[in-house]
Amino acid sequence: MSEQDNGAMNSGGVGAPLANGEDTSPAAGLISQYVKDLSFENPNAPAIYQNQIAPAIDVQFNIASAQVGDDVYEIVLRIEVKAEAEGTVAFLVDLSYAGLFGLRNFPVEHLQPFLLAEAPRLIFPFARRVLADAIRDGGFPPLMLEPIDFGAAFMAQQEAGDVTGAIGTA
Repeated sequence: MSEQDNGAMNSGGVGAPLANGEDTSPAAGLISQYVKDLSFENPNAPAIYQNQIAPAIDVQFNIASAQVGDDVYEIVLRIEVKAEAEGTVAFLVDLSYAGLFGLRNFPVEHLQPFLLAEAPRLIFPFARRVLADAIRDGGFPPLMLEPIDFGAAFMAQQEAGDVTGAIGTA
């Protein structure tokens, strides 16, 4: 192989730096994360504190994404929790926790899997803490949610033919 051929192989290709220094590599970064909306209801206080039966907990989640600027996307992880004991609501929590992600040179085929699986995985631990603190501050033991496999949830939505741009529990 001649030097000329070798030089041709090293200039170009996906992710390779261009001669002018322009970066074409895909990049993703978390710009910011924040509580977008938080509601805690304790409709049967103080009587609910006298109940000795552990409440049944129902957790629902939903993920939505929206482009909010050039190469900037907002991911909103919504978690709804309802605790009920003997037909009496102990508490209701509705949390919308969001993250702003900057995505540059991202391949189109990887965009939706990142936005609906990887991005929620990155912000989930922080949303879980906000949720646990709100429930604790409401006078109940903190609820520590188990990690959610957002990748599996995304794949299940894809297999079901749902391409709406949001995933969640039924």
